[in-house]
Amino acid sequence: MRGLRLLRAPVALLGCLGVLLFGGPPAYAHTALKDATPAPGSRVGTGTNVISLTFARLKPGTTPKVSLVGSDGTTVPVGRPQVAAGSVTCAAVSPLQAGVATLTYTVTAADGDTQTNAFQFEVSDRVQAMTAPAACQGLNLAAPGTDTGGGEDGMILGLGRGEALAVAAGAVVVIAAGAFLAARVRRGARPTGRRRATW
Repeated sequence: MRGLRLLRAPVALLGCLGVLLFGGPPAYAHTALKDATPAPGSRVGTGTNVISLTFARLKPGTTPKVSLVGSDGTTVPVGRPQVAAGSVTCAAVSPLQAGVATLTYTVTAADGDTQTNAFQFEVSDRVQAMTAPAACQGLNLAAPGTDTGGGEDGMILGLGRGEALAVAAGAVVVIAAGAFLAARVRRGARPTGRRRATW
């Protein structure tokens, strides 16, 4: 029983370290999607080749990540997004095919939190293709299929590159601390008295 009581302290310490390093429950979304073209649940025509997302409180200097999946489950090529007017994200996409498409985006809020969300819209050959949104017109958008994950805005598991490295370093610290405390507990649980010699 003494060994079990001793183990409670390391477990509690590891729990506290985990909360400090990895945080508690996910924070409520700080960066709302204010507008989108195509909009969630809307219907657009095949041939639409530019999308835009308007956010609130984007972290300055960051560019949201955007990906698109067609109704058949295949990835639709998306060019590197650009931010216009400080809050509108524009990206060129391969002409959309009929069906329900799923758009996924990852943004960094002004306070540094990253959030990933998705929505769907319908693509129909009975509707006229959408023209590029006004905020995106005049931009030299990268062609679909070009690199969208490089540079300072690259994400790892939904985290910024620096944040991901910090979490990895924190995990190493937690593991090392756990091993050290477990070793101390094992040593402390051993009997300290010497056996009486028998002749």
